[in-house]
Amino acid sequence: MDKNLLEILCCPASRVAVRPSRRDELEALNRAIKAGSVVTVAGVAIKTPLEEALITRDGKVIYRVEDGIPVMLIDEGIGTLQVNDFPS
Repeated sequence: MDKNLLEILCCPASRVAVRPSRRDELEALNRAIKAGSVVTVAGVAIKTPLEEALITRDGKVIYRVEDGIPVMLIDEGIGTLQVNDFPS
């Protein structure tokens, strides 16, 4: 992801800056997705594992990245509290 773009992106709801998610964060999220226990802020079930994502610096919300494009929509955010073994 372009470093300049990453510097200006933030959560559209909280305005907290974002960073690329780590491998362990994606693995924990994808395990929960596979188990069928992950929904977006809007309540829509996530069924496809994520290959890339951004996470708020406070670790509360994840935004997926599709084909290199961050999907920074409030309703598409994924709360990390619903992932039982999410790394801190």
